Amino acid sequence: MVILAPYVARHCEPGQFIILRVDEEGERIPLTIAEYDRKKGSVSIIYQVAGYTTRKLSEKKAGEGIVDFVGPLGQPTELHPAKHVIGIGGGVGAAPLYPQLKKLSEMGTTVDVILGARSKDFIILEEKFSKFCKNVYVTTDDGSYGSKGLVTEKLKALVEAGEKYDEVIAIGPVIMMKFVSLLTKPWGLKTNVSLNPIMVDGTGMCGGCRVTVGGQTKFACVDGPDFDGHQVDYDELMRRQSMYKTEEAHSCKIGLKVG
Repeated sequence: MVILAPYVARHCEPGQFIILRVDEEGERIPLTIAEYDRKKGSVSIIYQVAGYTTRKLSEKKAGEGIVDFVGPLGQPTELHPAKHVIGIGGGVGAAPLYPQLKKLSEMGTTVDVILGARSKDFIILEEKFSKFCKNVYVTTDDGSYGSKGLVTEKLKALVEAGEKYDEVIAIGPVIMMKFVSLLTKPWGLKTNVSLNPIMVDGTGMCGGCRVTVGGQTKFACVDGPDFDGHQVDYDELMRRQSMYKTEEAHSCKIGLKVG
């Protein structure tokens, strides 16, 4: 979805995000800035319909508005020129990965990407990545597209085949980022991840997005969302992510307005 948001478009950088509300009674949800056009004043977001708010957002028609679109939030990704970087995008994690790899390519870095998902239907942005990535590798859990298997298996195969990388950028489900980091740590291969903990206000006040990185408490919304993948306490993060599973699974059967 392309949103006309001139202020955000003027100031945002790869790695940052926005928080939106569809209407006055809506909840706040954070979404990555997938692309931006400073001349047009527009920002592109990519989302998967998974609940009340994303469903309401998907029902919007061209030309309609949303009540809040706040940003840019978070710290821009620290991107440095390198010889060869590989990005790993799991599912919709390809959306925040896209602007980072694109900017690295513009800086003269050779970039590859591994896109992984449950099945072919969940692979996104492959064509866009192919415009600037030297190699685009696709893996699916069910083998419906690309190679059957996990992104970690593909990365391991590439490194064992002699590919040399200066850095890995992995963005996707927490469990995926954990196992990518476990794989790269013995190699001494720098690994950057983007965390997506529970978040409410995006300014560090609610404390909902706190994570432990290198033994210290950080707030993903103001200190991140990008962190050193070898320093993140993934198990704690996964426990916190599952805190509201019961509430999230609740289905209102008496006609109450959910917001």
